[in-house]
Amino acid sequence: MRKVVLLLVLALTLSLFVLPTSAQLPEFIKHTECEVDLTGETITIYHFGDISGPYAFITQPLLAGLADTIAYWNAHGGICGAMLTTDNKDTGGNPAQTQAHYDYYRALEPKPQLIVLYASGDAELLRNQVAADQIPVIISAGSVEGLYGEDGQTPGWIYATNPLYVDQLGMFCEFVGANPAEFPDPVIAYVSWAGAFGEAAFMPEAIDYCAEQGVKILPEPQYFRPTDTDISTQILNAVDAGANIIYTNSLASGPALIAKTLNDLGLLDEVKLSGVNWALDTSVGLLGRTSLADNGLPAVNGMYGSLPFRWWSEVQHPGVAFNRELATANERALSVQNIAYILGSTLVDLYHEIYVRTVNRVGSLSAITGSDIKETLDNIDYNPLDMYNVNFANGARRSTTGNRIAQMFFINATMTGPATSGDDAMKIPNPDGTNIFVPILVPRTEVQDVPDLRPGN
Repeated sequence: MRKVVLLLVLALTLSLFVLPTSAQLPEFIKHTECEVDLTGETITIYHFGDISGPYAFITQPLLAGLADTIAYWNAHGGICGAMLTTDNKDTGGNPAQTQAHYDYYRALEPKPQLIVLYASGDAELLRNQVAADQIPVIISAGSVEGLYGEDGQTPGWIYATNPLYVDQLGMFCEFVGANPAEFPDPVIAYVSWAGAFGEAAFMPEAIDYCAEQGVKILPEPQYFRPTDTDISTQILNAVDAGANIIYTNSLASGPALIAKTLNDLGLLDEVKLSGVNWALDTSVGLLGRTSLADNGLPAVNGMYGSLPFRWWSEVQHPGVAFNRELATANERALSVQNIAYILGSTLVDLYHEIYVRTVNRVGSLSAITGSDIKETLDNIDYNPLDMYNVNFANGARRSTTGNRIAQMFFINATMTGPATSGDDAMKIPNPDGTNIFVPILVPRTEVQDVPDLRPGN
């Protein structure tokens, strides 16, 4: 049977895991042993990106995840005694601000040994600059150009902790091709945000690979802006061209708007909705509450997507339990319990492992250079909070490879599985007069490697 992953309101759930109160981190976290005492020193996580523009639904919880986990880490010994802190700036989604903020960071003395970025466009803009400055970068997920350059074959100084977007699309086609009864005569229309992130998965390699799986991708993508509210033309163009599946590389309002448009046009029964891992996020489930299908459930019900990490209510998993208890202790709302919070908490754990290995090798924190951090990243094989695997294949890869295909549904009132209609769904009154439906994720596959669909492969 399919394993149902429940995303529950904290007030209605019971924590199954208690964080230690001593200076010792939980036993399930398996770090390399510290060989150098860093007591009295500071490790700064430098990060910047859009936290006030179209990505805010995702990125603001990242700040919460970082803050909560850093506070916990510092209360439990830091990194070999060194305390963690952050330095971040908001780009508002403006590339000029991205450049300005990077210029500020690169001019610091000493300059950062490692930087965290949020968006594919920022990675593409700064790819050559960070290489020249020898400052490695961690990003949650990136485009082929941002990670591998224009030829798609030149690994740079930017490393992604999610699978490449084009690889996720390829894996979805594998799933579609392997389930012909669920997807008869599959034709995918790519309907997404314009820009580096939104366009990142639409590549000739994906089209060819999907064709090998028996899945046609229409040659003309349909793009819209994150600020658009009417995309009926794009949806009708896709359906008129023969699409019975829509795939989107958008997040938050993007998938919710596509589902609403399909619902308004009476096409929900004819067209399945799918997307990148960001599409299966808490934000999409919550934003989708205002567009209800005939069955009384949000129109995003049943959407397919990628799930490359453990999710919030796989409560028997210690990394998930750690995040749940952390969010509970800091009174984080349901809207904050999303992908980005997980990325924030796991990033702190990943920093711990990166810095311990690097300090052990070079002898002190002050001796570390960006090149030293890059050497560590090239050779790392680690599971942050045991939520996903980070392995860059001895410097050959710049993104992770493990992924699952899953679907978004909504929990029923008895919390025993997906709701079949609005009548048996859990509904929480919202101050705006709508009801909050609690999204749940149902994995459809086990973790497996995505295909490598970079150009030339």
